[in-house]
Amino acid sequence: MVFKRLLGSLGVGGPTVDTVLDPGAARPGGALTGQVHLKGGDADFDIEHITLELVARVEAEHGEGESEGVVAFERFTVGGGFRLGAGQQHSVPFAVTLPWETPITELYGQALGIVLGVRTELAVAGARDKGDLDQLNIAPLPAQEAVLEAFGALGFGFRSADLEYGRIGGTGQQLPFYQEIELTPSPQYADRVNEVEVTFLANPGGMEVVLEADRRGGLLSGGHDALTRFTVGHHDSRDWNTEVDGWMRQLVEHRASYGSHGHGDPYAGHGHYGHGGHHDDHHRSGPGMGTVVAAGAAGLAVGVVGGMVAAEVVDEVGDFFEGDEEDEG
Repeated sequence: MVFKRLLGSLGVGGPTVDTVLDPGAARPGGALTGQVHLKGGDADFDIEHITLELVARVEAEHGEGESEGVVAFERFTVGGGFRLGAGQQHSVPFAVTLPWETPITELYGQALGIVLGVRTELAVAGARDKGDLDQLNIAPLPAQEAVLEAFGALGFGFRSADLEYGRIGGTGQQLPFYQEIELTPSPQYADRVNEVEVTFLANPGGMEVVLEADRRGGLLSGGHDALTRFTVGHHDSRDWNTEVDGWMRQLVEHRASYGSHGHGDPYAGHGHYGHGGHHDDHHRSGPGMGTVVAAGAAGLAVGVVGGMVAAEVVDEVGDFFEGDEEDEG
């Protein structure tokens, strides 16, 4: 039985839990800090554990099309093993380290439309409650921001962002999903590319940047996707405009191609790796739920794409996970 049903939504005789994250966006691989506030109910309760679960709304492709679902991608036990007296107030501070591949949800303070949450699980006498959900905001790492700024300076525009279930072969990907940031092409590449998708796969030593271009077809050849990959350090000092432009030139000149199921060897002889695997598990495609991106003079152009604006993302988080909670027992 779901704990909130057992104790009347934690409001009839049971304890209540409220997790408060510290202000400001966190960063991939960085600390997530805050406090879990508990208030005792009408009787004493033994708190077995307090667990934070990171969850994301992820798109998945299958034979019948595309669907969305909730993926939990990390769990942290931050407290437990104590008795909460009737009416007693108790706070548990926490500091946990986020996975390096945690998707970014904002750029220059504007929401990208990615839905992440921190769900608090309270275990009391063998029953669990997952009723408390808080929106998780993630800002980009310096290298991620530098790459996106360079795309903006080169004339690329933000189209949308989403999370795709699956793996990119030949990479060091750790999570069961990856983030796609979809860009409109700059005028220089508009005759050859429909859109560019950027995926960051960060790790303690640096970051892989996977670029995919949906290429325009000519009169005698159909359009197809090209994929290539590069690696950068977290604190690299580069002429990022020149670097990213070089990446794009390699991408659009890439002769290797792959079909809708990821056949071929898109990494062969390309990028900083010079070898690699293939793009597997599913085909990367489809626009995400775009919102607003404001980037300043050197960043990505301001764009509003149909969907939610930043203020609506908060409501979307709560609405989306509500059904998921009620299915657990």
